[in-house]
Amino acid sequence: MSTTTDFITELYRAANEVGKLTPFEKRRLIERAVTSIHEGRQQVGIAPRKTEPDKVIDLQTVAASIASAPDVLISHAMLEAADMIRTLKIVLDAKDE
Repeated sequence: MSTTTDFITELYRAANEVGKLTPFEKRRLIERAVTSIHEGRQQVGIAPRKTEPDKVIDLQTVAASIASAPDVLISHAMLEAADMIRTLKIVLDAKDE
């Protein structure tokens, strides 16, 4: 498996077991996801848009409020991040072909 695929799997697993994670682990996973999304967007050539809502900002908001955010919100953020990374990986793989 690729590193990206491993990370997507890690996010899905963490989302299903979010109650077992420490606040630091939750925040770190979401922060890593945000970084992966930014890097993937750069590779694909997606420029940041200032006029439209961006789900990455929502992920960053969850990461910043990890201590008070309910586990269901954190789990949803992890699943959303995993889906975004998976989609970027598909686009990048198709671009390489």
